[in-house]
Amino acid sequence: MRDGHIHTPFCPHGSTDSFEEYIDKAIESGFKEISFTEHAPLPDGFIDPTPDKDSGMDKAYLKDYIHQLKRLKEHYKSKIIINIGLEVDYIIGFENQTRHFLNEFGPFLDDAILSVHFLKAEDEYVCIDFSDKVYLQFANKVGGIAPMYELYYETVKKSILADLGPYKPTRIGHPTLIHKFQLAHSEQIDDSLRIKEILTLMKKHHYELDFNSAGISKPFCKEPYPPLPFVQFAKELNIPIIFGSDAHTAQDLHQHHEALQQKILF
Repeated sequence: MRDGHIHTPFCPHGSTDSFEEYIDKAIESGFKEISFTEHAPLPDGFIDPTPDKDSGMDKAYLKDYIHQLKRLKEHYKSKIIINIGLEVDYIIGFENQTRHFLNEFGPFLDDAILSVHFLKAEDEYVCIDFSDKVYLQFANKVGGIAPMYELYYETVKKSILADLGPYKPTRIGHPTLIHKFQLAHSEQIDDSLRIKEILTLMKKHHYELDFNSAGISKPFCKEPYPPLPFVQFAKELNIPIIFGSDAHTAQDLHQHHEALQQKILF
């Protein structure tokens, strides 16, 4: 068993749970491989729009993050495979900065996820999964829930097609993150064709899928990213499916893994 999306004490908006707490729990739970995928530092020149500006790791800590994981990888190698990874943000307009960052640090990584958290409308960037309030305000700005969904999927599409260099991540993170606050509004959005389009594009360009269980615990989501029918569609396309708990605390490690595995083999 593998958990390919785990955060760490280096996450500025997560917990202080130690690497060892995550690793020991993974071993106890029977997992054979894990990837620590901390939020990478945001691109040079990008201003984090969240109130505490804590969406990504401080670049000053990145070398220590890699150093600590190298040590733990060696220490635990007889018990579990530990991958050194990052969750990298795709942000429209910052492709060059992201490419330069990956060229610098990519050689030190075993694994990486490419995710969309930030959407751009006019000259404003918004962290779309920050809160239901921010989500709904941004929807009003772009003309409604449906146009916001469209903007999100277009941004994910651009992330798949973007030239981010030889160290570009090979897994697309939670590709239906726009569903995080779907129960905070009354509109019924059928985005099934868009999700299938994204998955088909991922297949064409040889990307893995981050089958992310975190959404099940979100009160306005109540489903994984992507929902189960689309994981089945990804299976039919032979897209590699990598379970990710997206844990920001040791307690949440492998959240919902057993229940999801009973519903769909991955």
